[in-house]
Amino acid sequence: MRKLLLFSCLFLLMSCENYGQLKVKANLPKSLNEVSGIQYSEKENGFWMLNDSGNKPHLYLVSEEGKILRELKIDKKNNDWEDLTQDKEGNIYIGDFGNNKNERKDLRILKVKVTDLKAINKIQVEKIEFYYPEQQKFPPKKKNKYYDTEAFFELDGFFYIFTKSRVKDEYGKTFLYQVPNKKGNHKAKLISQFETKGDGWNCSITGADISKDGKKVALITHQAVWVFSDFNTPDFFSGNVKEYPFTFISQKESVTFKNDLTIYIADEQRKMSGRNLYLFELKD
Repeated sequence: MRKLLLFSCLFLLMSCENYGQLKVKANLPKSLNEVSGIQYSEKENGFWMLNDSGNKPHLYLVSEEGKILRELKIDKKNNDWEDLTQDKEGNIYIGDFGNNKNERKDLRILKVKVTDLKAINKIQVEKIEFYYPEQQKFPPKKKNKYYDTEAFFELDGFFYIFTKSRVKDEYGKTFLYQVPNKKGNHKAKLISQFETKGDGWNCSITGADISKDGKKVALITHQAVWVFSDFNTPDFFSGNVKEYPFTFISQKESVTFKNDLTIYIADEQRKMSGRNLYLFELKD
C-alpha cells in the first residue's frame, strides 16, 4: 500500500513539472500499454489511439487526463497497426503496414467512416492497399530492408507515408511515399528521403503528423522530434528542419498536433516506465 501511495505521489509530481522537455499529462490505462498511433480530434476534443500487433483491433478515444471515453471494435485483424490519421471530413485511417521483416505483401490502410465513430457493434472498414515498387524481394537482402513503416498522415486526398529502415548503420533513413486516398491497390510514389541522426534504433522514424495549417510536419523518434517547415508540398523535406532532442529515451511511437505549436506524444510501457501521454510546445 505504501509503495502504491509513493508511486501515486511521484506521478502527480511529475505531471506538474517538465519531464525532460515533455510535460506528462496522463498515465494511460493498462489497455493502452503499446500505443503506436495517436490522433487529436478537434470535434471530440480527445485523442484517438490504437495499440500495435498482438492487441485487440480496437480504437480508443481518450481524454487529455487519460480516461477512455469510447472504445470502437474494428472488424479486421490487427496485423500490425502502427499509426493513425484523420482527414478534413473526420474519417479515421488506420495504418496496417508494420513490416518488421520486410516480407509483407498485404500493406494496407483501413478507413473508418466518420459516421461510424459512435458505433456500438463491430465496424466494417474500407481497405486501401498499396505497395512499394522499389521492393522486388520479400524479404529483401539485409542491405535493402527499408520497407518497414510506422508513420503517415493524410492531406488533401493523399496519404504521405514515412518508412522505417532496418538497415544497420542507416536506422535513421526514411523514404517519403505518396498514396492516393481511394479504394484500390496503389503503387506508392517515391517523393523524397531524409536521414535523422542518433543512437542506433533510437533514431528510427516511428510516427508522423502534419499541423492543422499544413505548414509543419513532425516526425518522432525515441529520442527526438524533427519538425519540417517552409517546404514545397509534397516534398516535406525540401524546406527547413529543426530537431528537438529529448533528455530521456523511451519507446515513443506516436505524435499528433493539437494546434500549430503544440504536439502530444505517447510512449509504450517498458518495464516500470512509459505508457504516458506527453505535451510538448514547439518553439520557433
